[in-house]
Amino acid sequence: MNLPEPISDAADKAKDFYGDAADKVKDLYDEAASKSKDLLDKTPNTLKEASDKAVGAFKNLTTTQKVVGGALLAAGLALLIAPKKKGKAKRAKKALDTLLLYVNDRIEGYKRAVAETKDAQLKSYYQKLVGQSQQFSGTLNEYLTKKGGKRETGTTLKGKLYRKLMDAQAVVTDRDEKAILAANVHGEMWAIRAYKQALRRKALKGEIRDAVEKQFDQSKQTYERLKQLASQQK
Repeated sequence: MNLPEPISDAADKAKDFYGDAADKVKDLYDEAASKSKDLLDKTPNTLKEASDKAVGAFKNLTTTQKVVGGALLAAGLALLIAPKKKGKAKRAKKALDTLLLYVNDRIEGYKRAVAETKDAQLKSYYQKLVGQSQQFSGTLNEYLTKKGGKRETGTTLKGKLYRKLMDAQAVVTDRDEKAILAANVHGEMWAIRAYKQALRRKALKGEIRDAVEKQFDQSKQTYERLKQLASQQK
């Protein structure tokens, strides 16, 4: 059936118009998509957009590119984490080094007590505490060297001054057992404070913290025992 010429012409024009419109819509869509991509490249993405974009890009990579990219990502994360770990290691070393100065003071204090006491039982007890302190020092130094530090064999300045004061007193007066015990009680109190300070450091973790806590408990027991012995002296 042939349509009248006016109707046929109108139909052809409508078809052409529709085709042109469809082509323009496609062109506009392509242009918008292209501009959107350019804009996304220049502005910060949201987390979801960044994730979608990264996943799409990753799928288009070759196996070799994925391997290399993964290695670079791991290296980048390591660099980000390294400074934090380095800072913690430094703080752990500092805490151990400071604590060791007091533990080494403890060694010297009980060595002095061994030399000064005239009581056989107390001498044996002080010798035991010297050995215990040396064991403490050895353990802490082992952890210190694992953290990249150097073995600490020094003592605190106030410990040195205190021992000098005891030397001066010994020249003037004969130090009895009660005075020796009092000095040891005072020294153990310093050690307890040092352990408390060390345990406040969050950088001390895991087996290092466990070791310090164990030594701290033993130091507190020694402190109580020394006070008991001092109270028994006339």
